[in-house]
Amino acid sequence: MCRLSVQAGGSVLSGCAIIVRGQPRGGPPPERQINLSNVRAGALARRATQNQPETKDTPDEPWAFQAREFLRKKMIGKEVCFTVEIKTQQGREYGMVYLGKDSSGENIAESLVAEGLATVRREGIRGTNPEQARLCDLEDQAKAAKKGIWSEGGGNPRNFVDSLHQKPVNAIIEHVRDGSVVRALLLPDYYLVTVMLSGVKCPSFKRESDGTETPEPFAAEAKFFTESRLLQRDVQIILESCPNQVILGTILHPNGNITELLLKEGFARCVDWSMAVYTQGAEKLRAAERSAKERKVRIWKDYVAPTANLDQKDRQFVAKVMQVVNADAIVVKLNSGEYKTIHLSSIRPPRIEGENKDKDKRFRPLYDIPYMFEAREFLRKKLIGKKVNVTVDYIRAATTAAETGPVPAFPERTCATVTIGGINIAEALVSKGLATVIRYRQDDDQRSSHYDELLAAEARAIKNGKGLHSKKEVPIHRVADISGETQKAKQFLPFLQRAGRSEAVVEYVFSGSRLKLYMPKETCLITFLLAGIECPRGSRNIPGGVPEPFSEEATLFTKELVLQREVEVEVESMDKAGNFIGWLHIEGVNLSVALVENSLSKVHFTAERSAYYKTLQSAEEVARQRKDKIWANYEEKPTEEVAQVSEEKERVANYRPVYVTEITDGLHFYTQDVETGAQLENLMETMRAEIAAQPPVEGSFTPHRGDYCIAKFADGEWYRARVEKVESPAKVHVFYIDYGNREMVSSVRLAALPPAFSTRNLPPQAIEYTFAFIQVPQDEDARADAVDCVVRDIQNTQCLLNVEYGGATCPHVTLLFSDSKDDVGQGLVKEGLVMVDVRKEKHLQKMVTEYLNSQESAKSARLNIWRYGDFRADDADEFGYRR
Repeated sequence: MCRLSVQAGGSVLSGCAIIVRGQPRGGPPPERQINLSNVRAGALARRATQNQPETKDTPDEPWAFQAREFLRKKMIGKEVCFTVEIKTQQGREYGMVYLGKDSSGENIAESLVAEGLATVRREGIRGTNPEQARLCDLEDQAKAAKKGIWSEGGGNPRNFVDSLHQKPVNAIIEHVRDGSVVRALLLPDYYLVTVMLSGVKCPSFKRESDGTETPEPFAAEAKFFTESRLLQRDVQIILESCPNQVILGTILHPNGNITELLLKEGFARCVDWSMAVYTQGAEKLRAAERSAKERKVRIWKDYVAPTANLDQKDRQFVAKVMQVVNADAIVVKLNSGEYKTIHLSSIRPPRIEGENKDKDKRFRPLYDIPYMFEAREFLRKKLIGKKVNVTVDYIRAATTAAETGPVPAFPERTCATVTIGGINIAEALVSKGLATVIRYRQDDDQRSSHYDELLAAEARAIKNGKGLHSKKEVPIHRVADISGETQKAKQFLPFLQRAGRSEAVVEYVFSGSRLKLYMPKETCLITFLLAGIECPRGSRNIPGGVPEPFSEEATLFTKELVLQREVEVEVESMDKAGNFIGWLHIEGVNLSVALVENSLSKVHFTAERSAYYKTLQSAEEVARQRKDKIWANYEEKPTEEVAQVSEEKERVANYRPVYVTEITDGLHFYTQDVETGAQLENLMETMRAEIAAQPPVEGSFTPHRGDYCIAKFADGEWYRARVEKVESPAKVHVFYIDYGNREMVSSVRLAALPPAFSTRNLPPQAIEYTFAFIQVPQDEDARADAVDCVVRDIQNTQCLLNVEYGGATCPHVTLLFSDSKDDVGQGLVKEGLVMVDVRKEKHLQKMVTEYLNSQESAKSARLNIWRYGDFRADDADEFGYRR
């Protein structure tokens, strides 16, 4: 073993290798490289060896830089002594190094291990060697103390960067690798670090397989641009972050910021992944890049802006928001009156990953996708009916199914930044966690002009756990859709009638007078028909698909006034299809009146009994005088009179008050006699009290056809009923004898009728009748229109009834409204909903004549079944009518 005492005039190669020199004697002293025995420190970064394609660039290993700096500060310029323990065949020497003139000084290897900057090579250690045993003990102590490489999270350049707290550090640029990567010597500690400029990337030098370097376009120019301004210059560097062992920073020169200069001169492009850590204002970098793009300099010489083909008026404009589509698109109305769909740039609405597994369930994105409803409501409340500023960022070309594979094809989309009151709507959505930001390829320029703000907003939302990024339970919206559900609608009707005016949101407009409403308090969807008016019908409601004149204009008018707005509704009744009928108000405006005022609807005779009749009548009179739209060809025609036949025998008119309880699809109806109404109420109260006191045993009643019983209706109350058919214990058809309605129930909802409440004590109160002098259309749509009108007019109301003549199944009667005394059946004829059934009895001829006059009036006005003229002559048999 050799002992030498030398003056260190060499250098520190790494954390476990040094160069030492002896005293100069007549020339430069000899050099020796000493590698520390039994320890290993991390290797510093190395570039690939030229002409050796199998080699690659390697970054600093964790704590390699700190270990080298530890040795440099401790040993440079100091006298040391060393022992050589092993010398390999290649001439590499391993030994122990001590500070001072002999081995009593500080053991450098032990100091490294004690600070956690090196690990012990235990595989070659002998237990009898006390120096080696001491290294193991020191390593165990460093582990316990969590020093250096044993600290939590590991030691790497990130700790060094974080320790500077983004404060400017004086430095000298030692080397420029390319335009955006430099090697800098940090002062006053002389740390040598590789720094990549935050937020940008310059063209680089690509290493080929043969070891040569090929510059990308403008790579050499970018390198020269940076070298000529920074190499060997005193600068300040802000070390901003250290992801994946790469130090990101900003270099500040007295003459300016090199990052901004590179962008402005077209030598670099912005990169999103490092833009987030840039501390000098990302908007400055985007502005510099935008300037280079506009001037088409250097790397941007072939650049074409995403909106280059648009006129200025199409790039930036003000428009009124008419509809919110899901949570990332809106429909706006331009000043020209044109409608345009605008997608919010660079954001993605809430969505469900993968396929919807529950295929049996009707999937409703608005309510079933988490946070979709909250996002839509945020946009609806902020934007609907308001003017916004639209700046088009790019036009996304249409895609075909072949291009997108399993992804559905999309039409061309206009993507823009939408602001209102200076607030970027997309940024607000993202900051609340109601949308996410789309990530792009670096060369994809089709993105939001405020992309950095969107990324920052998303980072805040993730940090604060907002919306989609929340760890709380996902909000669930259980919204019942009772459109077309007749039974559910019947149960719901009394609640809406008692509520008076109820709050609602218009979700969809089918036509000028037919809408779908969302009831927030009741959390349900209903179909709503406007009362008191007759609106032109669209193609979907007319055989042949030809819409009535001005039906589209009426639909558009209703959409512009109420779509996705908060409104108030008054529900009066419902039709046979489960649609509710009533009045809709928005900001004090009655929609029915508004349609009539704008010559887009006529007043229906059913409005006569409403509080809005006079308003509707006066509005229609004004519209008729203007001769606009539906009244354009209006001329008052004298009613064609039909010769009256003198009566030889007087007709008996003995009207009595009745309460209409049910109307069938064949236009038959059931009534209760008002005079016996009190008896029925007393019977029901007594019967229900007895049932409550002694509830029937479930399943104890075995139903048979024709049996009288009691049945539990959907409202939870018991009513008298008669069994009409038994399909199975779970499917029993019953007829409610006091109300006239039918239902299919399970036998567990049936019980024996107590004798005290049998039909002997009080006969069935629901009596079946049909209209006199009326022929019901056999066409299903025409008959449904007539039935809907009758339901709207008289169901659950009190009328006056007179029996005119008998019939095969029930008496034929005339009904009068109890207040106006108008004939209900004659009103149907007048509206063109039914035809007259001409009776030959002489004492009825006066009534027949009045009905025929009403029919001629409907034919002249071409109402409903007469819209195509008098079809009966040639097509009576085909259409199922007779004269």
